[in-house]
Amino acid sequence: MSNPKVMIIHGNGETTIDYFWYPSVSQQLGELGLEMIAPHTMPMAAKAPAHIWLPHIEKELGGDDNCILIGHSSGAVAAMRYAEEHRIFGSVLVSAYHTDLGIFNEMRSGYFDKPWGWDAIKANQRYIAQFASTDDPFIPIDEPRYIHGQLGTEYHEFTDRGHFQYSHFPELTAVIRNMLEL
Repeated sequence: MSNPKVMIIHGNGETTIDYFWYPSVSQQLGELGLEMIAPHTMPMAAKAPAHIWLPHIEKELGGDDNCILIGHSSGAVAAMRYAEEHRIFGSVLVSAYHTDLGIFNEMRSGYFDKPWGWDAIKANQRYIAQFASTDDPFIPIDEPRYIHGQLGTEYHEFTDRGHFQYSHFPELTAVIRNMLEL
């Protein structure tokens, strides 16, 4: 089997992939010979609706059993819901959450309309890693901790990374290298 392709799914409101750690991680993983799929922007990026994003990951971006989904914030929620019904190689969840957080747009996103199929999410992939920070201003730490408990992720918790909105993320690249034994 060839190396998996790696797909970065940004969070809602992030209308371009040119921000944060996305460009540096894309470059570093590309230098390892991995095919990178980092759409400049996801459709309807401000709202990140499940009925648009999940088919887009499959049909437009080519999400399949040989891809690693890296999801940030609502992109992590999309990655989990995608893995619930599709086989993928693995996923990396950054600032993930499992409830609508009481936020109107999250309530309307479609990701929280049904119970989570945690067993299916685990069964449909070989590897799940997760990054969280206790000082995230948007995601209470009990959200990613709960996901870790449900999925048994390789869990990395920090105290000083906020919502992971900085330009470099070497730990994420290291997780992918480890996942693929590169």
